[in-house]
Amino acid sequence: MYRFLLSRQWVILTLVGLVLIPVMIKLGFWQFHRHESRVAHNDLVARSLTAEPVPVTELTKPGRPVPGGDVWRQVTARGTFDTKDEVVVRQRTDKDGQRQGYYVLTPLVLDGGQTVLVNRGWIPPGDDLTKFPEVPAPPSGKVSVTGRLKADETDSSGIKNTKGLPPRQVMRINSQTQAQALGRPVLGGYVELTEPDPGTKGPQVVPEPDHDSIGPHMAYAVQWWLFAAFVPVGWAILVRRERRDRAEEAAKAARAAAAADGPDPEVARTAPAAE
Repeated sequence: MYRFLLSRQWVILTLVGLVLIPVMIKLGFWQFHRHESRVAHNDLVARSLTAEPVPVTELTKPGRPVPGGDVWRQVTARGTFDTKDEVVVRQRTDKDGQRQGYYVLTPLVLDGGQTVLVNRGWIPPGDDLTKFPEVPAPPSGKVSVTGRLKADETDSSGIKNTKGLPPRQVMRINSQTQAQALGRPVLGGYVELTEPDPGTKGPQVVPEPDHDSIGPHMAYAVQWWLFAAFVPVGWAILVRRERRDRAEEAAKAARAAAAADGPDPEVARTAPAAE
């Protein structure tokens, strides 16, 4: 009754099922690892945001990328803002994610002579995107700032580095690029300003990153594993259904053949004659 499993159709169906099972299991583990990475990232961000601020020069040096474990760390810096070399970063959204505008990127010349880039926050785009916008001035003289240490934006950030932009406008926040433009060493990464908050008169401070959401990856992992478990169950259901259908067809064929052959002669001879 199971000889049909050797047919071309069932051999192909069985092979497809055998291939799908490990593929779905692997996809489930891929989503599970993404879930673990997201949880680890959230833990890192939470620890970094609540850690005691340290001087920025303790975590980064000129020409060096910011280590992954130090991203989002709270840092402090003291120096003087260099407004003549200030630039704006295009295509950035406000804290609600509704309006596009600019980030204001201002070099801060530290007391020791080194320079660090400071993202002072978001401003609206203005009327003419081909010109440098009107930017609220930072505090003059010596100033102490606190912010989150961020890594340089590179190709891996997904931000396209468009060329031919208007003067003093950039697409990425990158310390090495700005170091070339400034003609002096710049600490790796940049500081995302959190204090002092300029309030309504200055750029809109960039809000904290979301470190509570874990995303749908765990749910996707469970779904892939359920799909993998359903493949053999579905295959067994189809086999039983095929076997039942074939048995019913064989029974019908047998009854049809018996009816076509007429009554059994022995039965006809022994049957009582009609009165």
